[in-house]
Amino acid sequence: MASYLLGIDSGLTLTKAVVFDAGGREIGFGEARVPHVNPNPRWVERDMAAVWSACAESVRSALAGSGIGAEEIVAVAPTGHGDGVYLIDEGGAPVRPAVLSLDSRAVDVVEGWREDRVFEAALPLTGQQPFAASPAPLLAWLREHEPASFDRTRWLLTCKDWIRYRLTGQIGTDFTEASLAFSDVGTQRSSERALDLYGLRAVGSWLPPVATSSAVVGGVTEEAAAGTGLRAGTPVVAGLHDVDASAVGTGCVRPGQLAIVAGTWSINEVISAEPRTDPRWACRNFVEPGRWMNMAYSPASATNLEWFVRELCPLETERAAAVGESPFALVDREVASVWGEEARVFFHPFLYGSPHGDRASASFFGLRGWHRRGHLLRALLEGVTFNHKAHVDALRSAFAVDQARLTGGGAQSELWSQLFADVLGVPIVVTDAREAGARGAAFCAGVGVGMYGSLAEAAERAVRVVRVHEPDAARQEALAESYATFAALAAALEPVWPRVG
Repeated sequence: MASYLLGIDSGLTLTKAVVFDAGGREIGFGEARVPHVNPNPRWVERDMAAVWSACAESVRSALAGSGIGAEEIVAVAPTGHGDGVYLIDEGGAPVRPAVLSLDSRAVDVVEGWREDRVFEAALPLTGQQPFAASPAPLLAWLREHEPASFDRTRWLLTCKDWIRYRLTGQIGTDFTEASLAFSDVGTQRSSERALDLYGLRAVGSWLPPVATSSAVVGGVTEEAAAGTGLRAGTPVVAGLHDVDASAVGTGCVRPGQLAIVAGTWSINEVISAEPRTDPRWACRNFVEPGRWMNMAYSPASATNLEWFVRELCPLETERAAAVGESPFALVDREVASVWGEEARVFFHPFLYGSPHGDRASASFFGLRGWHRRGHLLRALLEGVTFNHKAHVDALRSAFAVDQARLTGGGAQSELWSQLFADVLGVPIVVTDAREAGARGAAFCAGVGVGMYGSLAEAAERAVRVVRVHEPDAARQEALAESYATFAALAAALEPVWPRVG
């Protein structure tokens, strides 16, 4: 009987479950959408019961599509979006809807901490500075505005911790997500000093036990087996933060490798053998102790394209659905039609957040009556890529990078992948990891049950390069000038953004 692994990736929009063989190949896939709820401006939430239901549905679909029996799954690992908060009470019931990492209700808390110089102390202690959707400001906001929710809370979980709890009945987190807010960057352990810095000492008792990402932490319960179709008792490992999982799934497991995720968030990350702190990135724990993941990020990437197509291309979306085509197929066609033109249209991809603070917003610039939709789409792709470049350049100031591995929505388009190479000036490697996060989780599951001796072995055995995009020198100069204009527009708007929302 063959042995297979199941990786579960609960993102901000979709929850995906993927069955992999030992060679890292997908043999079964399932997904389910979990809708966002926006009950107030700046609030982005979702129902925690719906998160679990979507997980169970996607697992059932993946198993059905794989053609194997549940007994052939030898281990399961969850991953999920980081930050935000998933709060449960003493009995394991949700205290309130989950707050997602696109939420910005705590912007005033963050700005107050900035003025009180909390940021200056946070960086050397925790390796990062809080943003509006990170756990510390959200908990401070809830304590003030929803004291009943705050007082009912027994455990502070992340998305994947909630899924792990529903799978196994066991409370806990992993090494990567233990460093989201309240850990010492040097010791890689929880810190009372960090709790005190944010005035959240009471939250210390809410922090769950920590295990390494590949440690087996329980088995699938009878209840979870009934909902998912998994075999009761199947080993479940602790899992990991999805940005780490995406890096691992593309084969980035050693210091110096750059992983880029062009998805809901602009994620740009380099593994290091020692902590390096800078206000331009977060230095958090990597999967293995003694390794750090340096992440420069903002909620401003390919989700901008999803918004554009959904809101501004409804007829094309309907036609695509009718013929079974992706609604995003029009994007490459229309951008290719204006690829060689000097359009001079610019886009700031800050629909859900930015590296310029939570007051920044999205905008098109330079529009003229002769521009077509293709020009707007090209500007959108360039603007997202420029935002990645700002983060990558920050990392390159401290870490040597000679190659980048790209995953997420941007990697699905050869045109967009080439744009990344031209803008960043480094080769862009695209691997066979269609679902990099789920595969990275599955690799941890495989290490946990001995299928692989290490993550490095998993990457060597189960990751294959499918494309390499070399920078086009002829386009680099023009794009460098466009990037300078993009950055200058952002600098000019900084004093204006607070006035528009």
